[in-house]
Amino acid sequence: MSFTQIRHLVIAAVVAGALAYLGCRAAYGGLPRLPALAGATLLLVAIVDVILASTMRPRILRKSGTEPVDSLTAARAVALAKASSMAGAIMGGVWLGLLGFLLPMRGEVQAAASDTPAAVIGLVSAALLVAAGLWLEHCLRNPDDPEEHDDGE
Repeated sequence: MSFTQIRHLVIAAVVAGALAYLGCRAAYGGLPRLPALAGATLLLVAIVDVILASTMRPRILRKSGTEPVDSLTAARAVALAKASSMAGAIMGGVWLGLLGFLLPMRGEVQAAASDTPAAVIGLVSAALLVAAGLWLEHCLRNPDDPEEHDDGE
């Protein structure tokens, strides 16, 4: 399994953002008002990632007094890390696409003004999820493996 490449996250975010923007242009008037904390649910997964990273890193490094990590547990945690960063990138793109649609209309359309805080909270939460997923993946790297060099990726 290779490490998550930033370019894959950026591509996912750009595609999701473009689709969200186009979807808003086509159907924003028919959507219900966004709850202010709609995007904050991503923070829950980010918190799980950070807690998992902080508890597993000493075990991966084989610190004294810690139990070694089972390989299946490590593989599942890496899968969670990769899924978290990709989900955060996709949702970040969606929230950014929504913001790109809402901000120009904010002064003229009441719904756009009321949905903007939810989009900002969602964007910040998505960015934190990407960071937490990448941090978890970093913490799960085996210290015995040679560093991978991906030609600047």
